[in-house]
Amino acid sequence: MPTLQIGRKEISYELRRSAEASERRITITPEHVEVLALTSDTDGDIAGFLERKRQWVFNTVREMELITAGRHAVPRFMTGSKIPFRGRKMSLTVRRSDGDHIEIAYRNGFIVDLPSWASRDADRLVSTELKLWMKQRVRRDVEHIAVDYRKRFNLAPRSIRVAEFVNGWGSCGPEGNVLINWQLIFAPRQVLEYVVVHELAHLRYRSHGPEFWRFLATVFPKYIGAKAWLDANDSSLSAEFLGR
Repeated sequence: MPTLQIGRKEISYELRRSAEASERRITITPEHVEVLALTSDTDGDIAGFLERKRQWVFNTVREMELITAGRHAVPRFMTGSKIPFRGRKMSLTVRRSDGDHIEIAYRNGFIVDLPSWASRDADRLVSTELKLWMKQRVRRDVEHIAVDYRKRFNLAPRSIRVAEFVNGWGSCGPEGNVLINWQLIFAPRQVLEYVVVHELAHLRYRSHGPEFWRFLATVFPKYIGAKAWLDANDSSLSAEFLGR
């Protein structure tokens, strides 16, 4: 593994080249330093890039060492934390990045890249950005589900959007406006689909009479298992851990 010598300190790093990258990037966690380079970069290009970033690398590695040494005082949103997502607890990795913006990626776990300016209030920023990311993801999922059922069963609401509910998981107003609770992002996707389809079914049958449940079983045969999961886990689906 290559190393970067900064004064008396020798820092090992992993060099990764990417054909998809548009710019060079360094990310740092307590256990790992990764240098992302372009496929066209020469050794000289990479060496020059690291030279320009050497002070930032040194400061950030030192910061990570202090975090590791004081684990008892580490904020909630740190590398190794578990984040509920689609019915599972997924790992969180928080990295320091030399980029300009906070970036979130999901690859079998959450990866949050924090730029230097975000170091002072990192816990709150990670919380806020995760909440925004999850709201965007559930909006996308709801839109995809709604489009699918409109095409297959002609269930076309006047509007459908994601909202924050005090109580309940969804609603369908008398004019056909559907609302879905964004905190369903913490449930398995099939449960989210059940709630969306449940509200869409009210476009045909307003009450929860026998005809409604027969129709729901026709358009979403797996609804019984999804409904049972939601009934059993209703109280545990909350964004309180993300703060306000």
